[in-house]
Order: sequence, then C-alpha cells, then structure tokens
Amino acid sequence: MRTFIKTAGILLLLGVMFRPSSVSAEDTKISSEQLERLLNRLEQAEQRIQELEETKPVTPPPTPQPVPSLPPKLERAAGGLDDSDEILINNYTDDSGSPAFETRLSTLEEDWKKFSESEKEKKAKDASKATTMKITGRVHLDGWNFTNNTPGIAAFNNPADPMDPENNFEFRRLRLGFAGDIKDNMLYKLEFDFDDANDPTIKDAYIGWNDLPVFQTLLIGNQKRPLGMDHLNSSRFNWFLERPLVIEAFNQDARRLGIAAYGVSEEETWNWRYGIYELENIANDSGYTGDAGQYSINGRLAGTPWYDETSGGRGYLHLGIADMWAKPDGDPSASASNNNEARFRTRPEARTGSVRWLDTGAIAGATWFNTLGLEAMLTLGSFSVVSEYQVTSVGRGATGPDLTFEGGYVEAGYFLTGEYQPINRRTGTIERIKPLENFFWVNTCDGETGGGWGAWQVIARYSYLDLSDGNVTGGDERNFTAGLVWWWNSHARMQFNYVHAQIDDRGPIDGYTGGRSDIFGARFSVDF
Repeated sequence: MRTFIKTAGILLLLGVMFRPSSVSAEDTKISSEQLERLLNRLEQAEQRIQELEETKPVTPPPTPQPVPSLPPKLERAAGGLDDSDEILINNYTDDSGSPAFETRLSTLEEDWKKFSESEKEKKAKDASKATTMKITGRVHLDGWNFTNNTPGIAAFNNPADPMDPENNFEFRRLRLGFAGDIKDNMLYKLEFDFDDANDPTIKDAYIGWNDLPVFQTLLIGNQKRPLGMDHLNSSRFNWFLERPLVIEAFNQDARRLGIAAYGVSEEETWNWRYGIYELENIANDSGYTGDAGQYSINGRLAGTPWYDETSGGRGYLHLGIADMWAKPDGDPSASASNNNEARFRTRPEARTGSVRWLDTGAIAGATWFNTLGLEAMLTLGSFSVVSEYQVTSVGRGATGPDLTFEGGYVEAGYFLTGEYQPINRRTGTIERIKPLENFFWVNTCDGETGGGWGAWQVIARYSYLDLSDGNVTGGDERNFTAGLVWWWNSHARMQFNYVHAQIDDRGPIDGYTGGRSDIFGARFSVDF
C-alpha cells in the first residue's frame, strides 16, 4: 500500500519540477492552495494505512488497481518556486480523461476504504463471540549451590537427618495458563504449575466481572491476597530469584480461595483491593474441609502520588499500606484441615526443597493474628529503590501472652544500559522491562558478525526476619544479596544472585541455635 503513496508523491514532485514542452502553461495551472490540499490528502491516507498495518491483519490488503504511468518525456520547469508562485504541473490524463494524479490518489483512498471495512467486519465478528481465550506460560530453570555452611545450617536444613543443603538444578516454575473474557463483562483465568511433575499445583483459578458499580472488578476463586508489593508483583518481573524473607513468612504462597474487589481512581493515582479469603492453601487439595472456619480479611491501598507523565513514567513515587486480620483454628491437634494455620516459616531466599530454615511451628492457642504492611518505591530514571516493613501480632488468649514478629527489606536496582523500571498504576505493581536493544548475535551477509547487548541491571538487597518472641523461637535471619539481571529481550532473561545468610536465636536443633551459609543461584527464564 505504501508503494502507491510513494508513487503519488513522486508524481507530484516530478510534476512540480518538470513539464512537457508541448503543453502550454495556461492549460496546466494549479494554484498553491490546490497543491496543499492534495498533499494533505496524501498525508492522511498514509497515516491511516500505517495505523492499519500495525494491527497485523489476518487477511492481506486488497491488490491495488493499475494506474496510469507518467509520460515518457519530461522537461525541467524554468525558474525557482516559492509559496506565492502558481505551480505548474503536468496535466497528463488517463484513459478516462481524468488527471493522472487525481486517479492515483482516488485509487489509494479506495483501497484504504476497502481495507478499513474488512477490519471493521473482523472486529465485529470477534466481538460477537461468547468467549475469548489467551494462552500464557513461563519457564524458570534454576541452579543453586550452597557453600560455607556451618553445622547449624545442616541441622536446620534437615532435623531428622542433619546434612548440608544439597546443590540442585531444577525447574522452579513450569506454568501454563488460560485467560479470557466471557460476554458481556465477565472474565476468567486458570493457571497450573508443573514444576513437580508428580504433583501439579493450582495457581490462579477464578471467574469475575468488570465494569461493576461500586466494586469495579470482582473476582471469585483462587487469587493473591493483597499483602505486600513484592508478592503481588509477578515472578516474571521481580529482580531477585526468590522473594524476601518477610514476604514469604507472613503470606506464604500468597494465593488463597476467596472473593475480592479491585478498584482504581479516575486518574489512576490510587488503586485498592480488598476481600475475604480462606486461610488454608488449596494449591494441592483443591478445597477446604472442616468446621473451624479459618479465614482472613485483607485490604490494600496503594498509589503513585508523584508520577512523571512527561517522561512516560521514568520517575515516580509509589506508596502503599496493607492489612490482614485472620482467624486461625487455634488447635494444633486439629485434623479436619491442614492443622493450625497460625504458623510462620520461610526458606533462606533460596530453594531448599520443602525445608524451611526459620519456623515458628503451629502456635498453640492462637485465636487471631494481624499483619500490617507498609511499602514504598522510588524510581528516578535508571535507578529504583524499594522497601517494605511488616509486623504480625498473634493473640493466644488464656494460653499465653500475645506474640510479635516482624521483618522487612530494602533493595535497589540500577540499569547500566539506560532502561527504567515501569509501574502499573492500576494495580500498584511493577511491569515488564523493555530493553532499548535486544540481545542477539548473528552472522551478517558480509561474512562478519553483528549483535546487541540487551539490558543489564545490577541489584542489591538487605532483608531481615525475626520469628522469635516469648516461648516461640522460630529464629532470626539477616540476608545480604547481590545480583545481576541480563535481559535478553522483554520476555527472556538470565539472573544471578549471591546470598549471605546469617541465622541466630533459633530454637535449638541438635544443640545449634545459629548458622551461616553462602548461597549462589542462577536462573534462565522465558514467558509468553
């Protein structure tokens, strides 16, 4: 289609600069205003076609009709041209007697009209479908190496048979999902993780409605509880291989069966979500059975009070507050569900199988607990810093005094190649990185090689967690992490983390209450 635009444009310029000597000036006069109108029509037609080409239509545009060619002999017009001059152009006509330039332009506009009508017809057909479906997935392949472990780490890793944590190379995530819309304003999502081939787990599994009065969006099913920015961020976009200690301890695995509403202010400055959820994680058993009525009420308010619109979001300040009030079973001997749900534990920001190095165990007599979380993120061009703090209070009634556990982290990232970390203002979570140049390395046609570097980001994090209070000694851990992220493109990357873990004040296991470990991790990931 663009060929016709270029042909018409060339014809116009040639007509301005040349004219046949046999044609008189009186017969070929066109004013500057007429020429300007023709140029405007050309520009509008080119813009419309470019917009349609970017939609990548399924069917190719119609084949343009042949148009008259230029006369074989053209001569240069004498004298200079300016805006006040009347412009003489070639008045060559086609077989119908119409000017060739008008014929070319009319053909171009007719082709665009047919193309536009076919696109409208396709959109109308898609809109009439009862449901739509989009397939998504991600592959995260991890490798972990544990070195310089003290004896205490071996005891915490496997109390029944103390041994050093074993190095491993495994799929951290193998996810496949389906999502789409249901006419008129419904939606759905279903996602499974096949990281354990013998025991796939349920991730997102819900139905919902959009554009509702008051609620805006309402989801029913297995979904993330709003507690902490890092857990709401997708693992596709997070900088580090594993989430901070405090995030995993107080909101383990994040997703729960529940009903929740999601909303956003008119200018997207503030967003919120709130709901009620089961406490039991149904990822493996698909549901809850029992009369204990374990549940939590969660809410989160977040926003970007400062957002640099002129730079497209290269600078912003994100703030958020979240709270969870939960009613656990309180009876560690209960067998109707997954025992007592007032339990807080976590891995050392690395994959150690099912073993958690910090663990309060089931807290007897716990009748309620409350977790309050504060979060902030500042981005200034290629530099970003994020921090969260969470504190959990546990009520035990007559069993014992209330308990308090706390933790937090601060992390920073800097792009060496000039990119920045985008944020989704509707959800209060980070978005996909788009490298300024993708990574590639190929042979060129001249026998040389060519390529691009991708995006490079250096990262660092300090995190801590204290799960020891009163007669509950889950442990105190402090981690220092440094890392590098190499974004090959917007959907693939390689990550490297070095973690130095320090544990103290742990309930004695084989006589050990503390330990140290140096951990190296790497990940190759892709999503679609």
